[in-house]
Amino acid sequence: MRILFFGPNGSGKGTQGAKVKEKYKIPHIESGVIFRDNISKGTELGAKAKSFIDKGDLVPDEITIPMILDRLKEADCKEGWLLDGFPRNKTQAIKLDEALNAANMKLDVVIELILDREIAKNRIMGRRVCVNDSNHPNNIFIDAIKPNGDKCRVCGGELKARSDDQDEDAINKRHSIYYDADTGTLAASYYFRDKAKADKGIRYITLDGKPGVGEVKAELMKKLG
Repeated sequence: MRILFFGPNGSGKGTQGAKVKEKYKIPHIESGVIFRDNISKGTELGAKAKSFIDKGDLVPDEITIPMILDRLKEADCKEGWLLDGFPRNKTQAIKLDEALNAANMKLDVVIELILDREIAKNRIMGRRVCVNDSNHPNNIFIDAIKPNGDKCRVCGGELKARSDDQDEDAINKRHSIYYDADTGTLAASYYFRDKAKADKGIRYITLDGKPGVGEVKAELMKKLG
């Protein structure tokens, strides 16, 4: 099963991606990890990418896409993969589609996790981390996991907010890229949606991201079949 997963920061995409990984026993591949691995291993593509990153420039698609394809060709991807975090715009979607076709790696499913922009931002800014256990879920904007005042809902421990979760300008910048339906990440998602309408071999699944984790998981598993 070869899957692309789209969803804004704050939508729970990572959590649901882990469920898909478990169901199909396939690797959950994040584009950022591919960059870090290539740079740390000193690959030729990693060295080229680092030269752009060090200057504060975006890594060109001509480097990024071959790097991603190399990862998708590794042994653990033999039975499929879940790609998360790429493409980020429509141009990348077109180039990735062309590269996958040339490599004879046909997509099976594209998942779009839908969530209102304001709700997504609130979920990020509402996250609180328990000092006793960072896996204890607490979020001041989600009723199901709302903390007890300023204490962890699970153990009563002290709660802290991560500084990057409170950087509203950075959150807005990332969301402006994602929610751009003309050229941004949503445009990339819609490119594959339109492709799925013409190609019956590809399924395009939409999920409502507003309910709780369990409900979203149930809907996802039902639609995946």
